Amino acid sequence: MLVYFKTVNSQLLPNAHNMRSLIITLSIILATVAANAQTAPAPATTAPAPSTDNKGGIVYINSDTLLSKYAYYAAIKTRLQTLSQGAQTELAAKGQAFQKEVAAYQKSANSLNLAQRTATEKRLAKKQQDLQELSQNTAKQLQDEQEAQNSKLYDKLAAYLKTYCKTKGYKIVLTYSKANPAMLFGDESLDVTQDVLVGLNEEYKKENPGK
Repeated sequence: MLVYFKTVNSQLLPNAHNMRSLIITLSIILATVAANAQTAPAPATTAPAPSTDNKGGIVYINSDTLLSKYAYYAAIKTRLQTLSQGAQTELAAKGQAFQKEVAAYQKSANSLNLAQRTATEKRLAKKQQDLQELSQNTAKQLQDEQEAQNSKLYDKLAAYLKTYCKTKGYKIVLTYSKANPAMLFGDESLDVTQDVLVGLNEEYKKENPGK
């Protein structure tokens, strides 16, 4: 008796858990762009423009806000969701088609001779194996794509913040996130989130005109 193929593995898709890994990645990026980050003071809900006289050279970025308003991250998220949905649709269609073949065989099995049943079961077993391999390969491709996007996000943020800090004279960039806090409190004058966001989104628009 053949085992029914399960249409789509829930672990295949970059779901909410996987998308959160991008958020964690961003927090790590921001926390490691500058060395020797130390515990600093929690940002307030609204933050004024950063002080231009920051002698300590330490500022922070709210990664939650950055993620919600950074156009490049939104594009990454949309791309991964589109790939995920496409993979889900393809695998579900193939799985349903296979199940119909199995059902049709089971319905007509009594009318087939031994040789016909053997050949049909062999063919269906091979198709089931192919579908399972397709599911695994698709999962691997999606995982590789997510890792590639994480790497691009890291490179883009690291490059921008390196130039930004050099221009502003900052030495250390800390990050704040409710999900993964690296600091407990930060004076509002040290919050450069909006300033960084403006620069990042302007850079993205230049690289992607019309978006």
